[in-house]
Amino acid sequence: MNNTLTYIQNGDYLIPNLQLTEQPETPLGKYGRMRKTYLKDHRPILYNRLLMSEKLYPHLLEIDRTANSRLEQLMPKLAQAAGVTEELKARDMMQWVGLMNSCKAQAEEILLAELINS
Repeated sequence: MNNTLTYIQNGDYLIPNLQLTEQPETPLGKYGRMRKTYLKDHRPILYNRLLMSEKLYPHLLEIDRTANSRLEQLMPKLAQAAGVTEELKARDMMQWVGLMNSCKAQAEEILLAELINS
């Protein structure tokens, strides 16, 4: 790795000519964006270290993938525990929707505690 820096003159100032390597074009999902906000607001030193080492984006993608995978595992268990069934869906759609929303809120609280805000 070449450690010599080149500089660009901007008015009276010399600014280091720093460039990041190409990052993948995969967009961040909801949980990756939430993790980014958490790091920026509550862990700025870690955020800057990840950013400057070009490990921030891969970290956020991994958090997003893990959170979505964990959500897919949690939802059926929480729905079963809450008594959400296809029979309930056919009989009382509004109650089914309410229970499913409650399960999703519980799952997201778990994800926030386990992955996003840790």
